[in-house]
Amino acid sequence: MSKKQHTPPIETEDKLTLAGDADVAEIDAESKKNKKLKNKAYRKFKQEEELKPFQAELIKMQQYLEQTKRRMIILFEGRDAAGKGGTIRRVTRYMNEKHYRVVALGKPTEREKTEWFFQKYVRQFPQGGEVVLFDRSWYNRAMVEPVFGFCTDEEYKNFNRGVSGFEKDLIRQGTILVKLYFSVTQEEQARRFERRKTDPLRQWKLSEVDVQAQERWDDFTNVKYQMLKNTHTTHAPWKIIRSNDKHLARLNAMKVIINSVPYERDNQDLDFVPNPDIVISGSRELEMMEAQRLRSGKFKA
Repeated sequence: MSKKQHTPPIETEDKLTLAGDADVAEIDAESKKNKKLKNKAYRKFKQEEELKPFQAELIKMQQYLEQTKRRMIILFEGRDAAGKGGTIRRVTRYMNEKHYRVVALGKPTEREKTEWFFQKYVRQFPQGGEVVLFDRSWYNRAMVEPVFGFCTDEEYKNFNRGVSGFEKDLIRQGTILVKLYFSVTQEEQARRFERRKTDPLRQWKLSEVDVQAQERWDDFTNVKYQMLKNTHTTHAPWKIIRSNDKHLARLNAMKVIINSVPYERDNQDLDFVPNPDIVISGSRELEMMEAQRLRSGKFKA
């Protein structure tokens, strides 16, 4: 009697097929992920390359300041996670380190609390031929301090009364002053905060003040309006940088900085005109905010 030929059960074949399909799906998913990462890396590379001609112009601008002994101050203001720090890093990446400084002051010491408010900032001012970039500046008193109660109403009013004269005198004595306000939407700020929570390379950026930034969105919008209304002047105007797109914000901030210095440009083929959708004058921003308030009953920017 011949033995029956053994055939594997149908279930086993099905399991093997399913296992094979799972492997293929996993490989396919991994391939798509790698392709996405490559595309992202290539896009970032292209963006950084696009900045380089303007970074070269910043070096040329810096050389002009050194030769003429002109002083330059650039203020980087805006909400948390608006892209100030990343822009500062790109602006200074190839500049001569001997002739620029980035200043990010912490909370005032007990001694500083007894001094003239502007005193600790004046100590950081540039000498001839130097650029100082303030990662937040004396405008803390116009934005962060009133929202969190870090200053009194009287101190806030005194600042608004005195700051324009302070800046006018600064400019009259030859300092080039550039005031940049980085404007990000509430949704984009929330997305960036969420990324900071999960990214170990960015977690150090997340502070207690950041956590409350979303809750106090309207408060910050109100003081932003008051700040622009009180301190956007012909001698020291604000430039608003729309910064939802970090790359465009960095590129156009560089253009604003370059255009503020009367040096001889190295590359005449570059387009030095800021994108009007990205760079908004302080007066135009005020008009837009006032229109929003009329339409909806409150500011939204």
